[in-house]
Amino acid sequence: MILHIDMDAFYASIEQRDDPTLRGKPVVVGGSAKRGVVAAASYEARRFGIHSAMSGKRAAELCPDAIFVRSRLDHYATVGRQVREIFRRFTPLVQPLSLDEAFLDVTGTQRLFGSAREIGTQIKALIKQELNLTASVGIAPLKFVAKIASDINKPDGFTEVSSEHIASFLNPLPVSRLWGVGRVGNKKLASLHLKTIGDIRRYDRTALSEKFGNWGEHLWKLANGIDNRKVVPDRTAKQISHERTFSDDIDDPELMRAVISHLCEQVTRRLRRNARFARTATVKYRCEDFQTFAQTQSFNQPTQSTDAVFRTAMCLLNELCTKHPRPIRLLGVSLGGLTDLGSRQLDLFQSETDQRSQKALDAVVDQLSDQIGKHSIYRATSHSWIKRSEKNSDE
Repeated sequence: MILHIDMDAFYASIEQRDDPTLRGKPVVVGGSAKRGVVAAASYEARRFGIHSAMSGKRAAELCPDAIFVRSRLDHYATVGRQVREIFRRFTPLVQPLSLDEAFLDVTGTQRLFGSAREIGTQIKALIKQELNLTASVGIAPLKFVAKIASDINKPDGFTEVSSEHIASFLNPLPVSRLWGVGRVGNKKLASLHLKTIGDIRRYDRTALSEKFGNWGEHLWKLANGIDNRKVVPDRTAKQISHERTFSDDIDDPELMRAVISHLCEQVTRRLRRNARFARTATVKYRCEDFQTFAQTQSFNQPTQSTDAVFRTAMCLLNELCTKHPRPIRLLGVSLGGLTDLGSRQLDLFQSETDQRSQKALDAVVDQLSDQIGKHSIYRATSHSWIKRSEKNSDE
């Protein structure tokens, strides 16, 4: 069985825990009433429509009584490690998705600690007892079902879905609950009168694949409880990836470049955080008609450099744009062939001094991002995408 555990309003809850005067009040972490970007919001603030990535100015307009608190990323990371230490008391198979959520596979440890339900209950109790925080738990045989289950009764939720109840659990839920269904995908499915996951499950598999290609096949499988993805700890992962689905299709080359830059920053930060190196880079490219293409290239040597990954990813993007010159709805960057060791061989077109400079630059950016927030410092090439994301969050 698989557990998905999601800490409730993690950053804001830590601030409320550490400062009792903030409890029960609308707390906004990051930004200010005049500028900056919201990193997190307490549930009291969320009732006013405040959410992460929103501008601080907009948050203040929605809730004039909101209390703004400066981000303490190092502190949140420390608490996140304490949470993961609790997870690892029950299983070595822990796949963190971020500081505040993770998948756990407890199939092999139930003889030691009891059923998955008992393990989930114990973990929730330990998080409350040792850290004075709350978490929501979802339990299911499949990863995506466990993820959905953890979201159902937040905060402080606990939902278990057994194998025989997967269909009845999924059927009434909106299609937007499925991985890969955003605003545009929702409209596409609605045009076929597919509004719930049950509607997709009952729809003809061949017809859905003919209409939407691999994406249609992917949705049909999820709706029918078919998901073979395993819980893979970061230290043994074979691939690290990030992708973005756009609310409106894009065809602006400069905006695509900015998205690729942003995604490269995300995947390489995760690489360095886990002391891993990548042998290959892949760019995923989904067109407006849901056709999906990918292009892969190997590095001359394993790398964790943002600059090296960005340069390679841009070459791949240019190839895809040339082959498929159409508006796109999704871009993704993934790094594969992960290893714990980087080569000392020099790049043919880059001096040792350049490589050392890039390594030092990456280290400084990682440190600053941890201290003052991930959107506080980024490559200039990412700027137009970051600003567009912030603007869309304000609307």
